[in-house]
Amino acid sequence: MPYSIYVIELHKKVFTENRKFREANPQFNGVLECLYVGMTSKTPKERFEQHKNGTLSKKGHNLSSSIVKKYGLYLRGSLYNHIQPLATREEALKMERALALELRRKKYAVWFN
Repeated sequence: MPYSIYVIELHKKVFTENRKFREANPQFNGVLECLYVGMTSKTPKERFEQHKNGTLSKKGHNLSSSIVKKYGLYLRGSLYNHIQPLATREEALKMERALALELRRKKYAVWFN
């Protein structure tokens, strides 16, 4: 099953209202956007809808990131469309982290798992 990487733009209020988000992004100067980077076996659109709807898995686990549920605005395809689907979950997790850290280096404020 292929995995996709996706990026969601978050409302900038996340930076002022969420201490953990703020502490994870000391490089942020307020100019660029706040983002969430994730990976999924679904389409990015389906995954974004799960986040926003607070979807639960069949086992009752919350499939939504509370940050995305509260602050998620829309998908930022221009920041992830260049990344081809990945064959394994492990590869996708590595790519998720690499993209998140690359975006932080570019001065975005980024949250990822």
